[in-house]
Amino acid sequence: MALVPYALARPFLFGLDPEAAHELTLGALARIQRTPLICTVAQTRVSDPVTVAGLKFPNRLGLAAGLDKNGRCIDGLGAMGFGFIEVGTVTPKAQPGNPKPRMFRLPQANALINRLGFNNEGLAAFIANVKQARFRESGGILGLNIGKNAATPIENAVDDYLIGLDGVYPHADYVTVNISSPNTKNLRALQSDEALDALLSAVSERDVKLAREHGKRVPIFLKIAPDLDEAQVDVIAATFAKSGMTGIIATNTTIARDAVKHLPHGEETGGLSGAPVFEASNRVIRQLRSRLPKGTPIIGVGGVMSGADAKAKIDAGADLVQIYTGFIYRGPPLITEAAQAIKNR
Repeated sequence: MALVPYALARPFLFGLDPEAAHELTLGALARIQRTPLICTVAQTRVSDPVTVAGLKFPNRLGLAAGLDKNGRCIDGLGAMGFGFIEVGTVTPKAQPGNPKPRMFRLPQANALINRLGFNNEGLAAFIANVKQARFRESGGILGLNIGKNAATPIENAVDDYLIGLDGVYPHADYVTVNISSPNTKNLRALQSDEALDALLSAVSERDVKLAREHGKRVPIFLKIAPDLDEAQVDVIAATFAKSGMTGIIATNTTIARDAVKHLPHGEETGGLSGAPVFEASNRVIRQLRSRLPKGTPIIGVGGVMSGADAKAKIDAGADLVQIYTGFIYRGPPLITEAAQAIKNR
């Protein structure tokens, strides 16, 4: 158990602007990781080993991309008991993201809205941070999430993904291709039939080349949105199945507002995460599991606020589970609770 209970820290953090609290927390973690002070947040990792996509995960509970976009705090977060951590989204060039304010809490709904827009320090800084991390030495699995720059025209998006893939490939246990953030203009258009086929074909071709160069094959996951109807999910499943890529992460944030439009900040532009996306995410997971070839890895994410929610993701068909917004609201205790619930299911 952490020496500093999250219940004591949360009122202070929630009294700050959401992005200020986010940066303060990451800054503190970056300073104390790899020092004795990490004991203030460290927790024993639940042991529940499983092999997915050829990788041995120490447990099935991971951190979703987006919290640590620059890979600054991999070891600090890893000390809290995650079986795997995904960092990014990183773009080839540094970019500031969208104008502030761009993060909003909706505590009545256990939700967040963000329109950060892939704000990050760029690929070179990201890789430098990743190379310093020691999380993998403790058996943790590290995923690196790549995207396109906002200034890159959508018709040239493949170029950005290939630059990102080239850069992160030697340093990743797995790579995630993020085409589902609602905060980069036209990005979700890449989920359509022809655009998706072109992107996945290019990524798979480069994957073969990089595997030869580096002497290892790195699993590649595709991250998709919850705002897809049944026909769209079928198209993605069919296109993915012939691509040669490894697995799917379902899902990103939602643009739907039905559950929160009556709340303060409920109609802010951006991606809604947390409890309101739980059922939509599970629906996509269930459909993917029924459509994809048997054994295709699925990482379930969206609205996990409790151990029971994490177990429900596995029951829906996910092999692994990620948290983000639940971690903001519940803190490190959710990691242990969720990992243990999955183990005991």
